[in-house]
Formats: sequence, structure tokens, C-alpha cells
Amino acid sequence: MKTNTSLTDVLTSLRLNNNLPNFLIKKPVSTSNRFFYFYPMAKQYRYNPALPFIRDDVQGNLCINGEYVFSDTRDKLPLERLLRWVSSPNPQKKDKQQDKFRPEIHVNNNFTESPHDKIVWLGHSSFYIQMGDKRLLTDPVFQHLTPFMKRRHGLPCDIYQLKNIDYILLSHGHRDHLDIPTLKSILRHNPDCEVLCPLGFEPLLRKTGFRKIQEAAWWQQYNTAGLSISMLPAKHWNRRFLTDYNRTLWGSFSVQYQSQNLYFAGDTGYAHHFREINRYFPAFDVCLMPIGAYKPRYIMEWAHTSPEEAVQAFHELNGKTFIPMHYGTFDLSDEPASEPIQIVRKMHETQQLKGNLHILKVGEEYIWQ
Repeated sequence: MKTNTSLTDVLTSLRLNNNLPNFLIKKPVSTSNRFFYFYPMAKQYRYNPALPFIRDDVQGNLCINGEYVFSDTRDKLPLERLLRWVSSPNPQKKDKQQDKFRPEIHVNNNFTESPHDKIVWLGHSSFYIQMGDKRLLTDPVFQHLTPFMKRRHGLPCDIYQLKNIDYILLSHGHRDHLDIPTLKSILRHNPDCEVLCPLGFEPLLRKTGFRKIQEAAWWQQYNTAGLSISMLPAKHWNRRFLTDYNRTLWGSFSVQYQSQNLYFAGDTGYAHHFREINRYFPAFDVCLMPIGAYKPRYIMEWAHTSPEEAVQAFHELNGKTFIPMHYGTFDLSDEPASEPIQIVRKMHETQQLKGNLHILKVGEEYIWQ
């Protein structure tokens, strides 16, 4: 998704990479009898003290000057890349215009009524998940994002039919993953549901009307009944407004029930965190993996996996069943709409995807085996 980058962001990037002139570093600059100092960056680790860690060697998520980071330095899309994207033609423009692909909808009004453990795709990164007697929704977004970025297909049911929801899993705050009108609609029909989210979202969610909220740092386990749910790393970023860049965290989820183990990747670029997760979760029965919004790579690679990278991550997670998501619902990038799912299907056919591939229709039920 295209973002705003200011001159301040560029100067900050230069400062972080030690490219500012020496006279601006740790020295006072006088302007109209006022002095400004460039101090070393303030670092702190944040976590929820009410929740346990599932690792002994972590102390929370690192914040630098109030911004969460993926590794140990602040990271931001360089302005020149953004300008290049805005000013350059899409080499696949014609293919994209001719590609009319939309995910097929399987109208289904009854999936919340059956007792079977299941996963139902609702489009983009939104899933209905039933494990045991618990019902979950992930990143529910059922509206148009803006008048210019509309949802490209409908829902398999009415929102009011999504009832008896126990938990809503929110991976981060981008508007294609956290939609206030959708959340208010769900809350209206599920007043007791609880939101499980990364650090920093409680004020927004309380303003939305939620009373039950748990925030977590990476590698913390939520207090949940009947399920074991943990917040895990992802390589991404956050911004909902002009001045809140990375003031809130982002992440992925592990959901365990008895012998069933599910991974929800949220939004993520490819990085070492998949191998790291595998060291603490040796295998996942099902991986919900993002495959779309990956072109141009010089813009998207830091925050979105390509189909090939999603498959590589699936292998590193030792996943058994790959369920693709984050494609076809919103037009967020330069690739044609059907390209990501075609690539994944071909990789499975040529045995480059080692494991099961289950491509869901919107509203189709995946029944746990």
C-alpha cells in the first residue's frame, strides 16, 4: 500500500545511517538563541507484564525513540523508492487491466452452526476459525477501504451471522487488517468477544467499544481459555495516521488446541523470523500464508512476501497444509490479481511446494483432519 514519507523521515534515515555531517551529531546548534542537541537514541523494551513469555531469552519488543523495530535499528521506506514507484509505469499494466480474477464465493450461512473444527476464508486476511468450542476471527475487514480502494468481492454470509465469537486476532493496524466499521459491527453482535493484539492498540480498541483486550509482545502467551495463543514475530510496520509510524507493534500468531497447531502469518516480509519460530514450534498443521501485494519488489519486499517467499517460509515453519491469503480482495500493488495464486498452484504442481495446498473459495470450509 502506498504510504506517505516526509523530509523528516529522510533526514531521520540519514541520521540513523550516520550520514549526517559531523557538525550535526552530538553538538549544539544555535537558532534564535535556542539550542538543539542530537542525543543518542532512547531505547527501551516493552511487553505486557500480565502475560508470560514462552522464551527465557527475550525481554520484550525493542522501541527506539518510541518506534517499534523488527531487529535492532529503525527502518523506513526510502523516499526515493516511493518517488520511483509513483513516477514509473507499471510494466504489467496491460496484463493487470486484462486480469479480471476475483476469488470465487461459496455462499455459506451455516458454517458457524456446525460443530466441526474448521477454517473458513472470508477474503484477504480474514478467517473464521473454530477449534474445540472456541470461535475466532482474524483481521476482519468486510468493508471498502476507501472510495478508491474497494473490496472486489462480497462475503459468504451477513456479518450478523458471525456470532458467538470468542476472540478476534489482530495482526497490526493497517486499514486492510484493522477496520473500525467492521469491528463495530462484529462487536454489536458479539458484545463479550475479546481482542488479542500486539502492543499499543488498547486505546483505539477501547474507543471503538471493546471492553476485553489483551496486548502482547512477541513471544508472549495470551491468557485464553481452551486454547493456547501466542504472539510471534513478523517483518512489517504500522501507520494509520501521519504521525504514528510504528508507535504500535505488529505480529503473527500461533493457535494451539490439543494436537492441532495453526500459524497465522498476518502481514510480513521474508526474514529469519520463520526459522526462529520453528525452533520453538517444530511444526504447524496449517499455515495461513500471505501471497499477494508483492510488486514492485523494491517497494514491497520489506513488508510482504512474494508467493515464492511464502512457500519458502512455509517450509521453514515445517508446515503441513498451506492455505493462501492476502490476494484477490483488494488491489494493493502492481501484479495482476490472479498472478500470486497461479504461481503457488504451479509450485505445488511441480513439487516446489512440499506439503498440502488448499486454495479456499470465500466461504468454503476447511475441516480439520
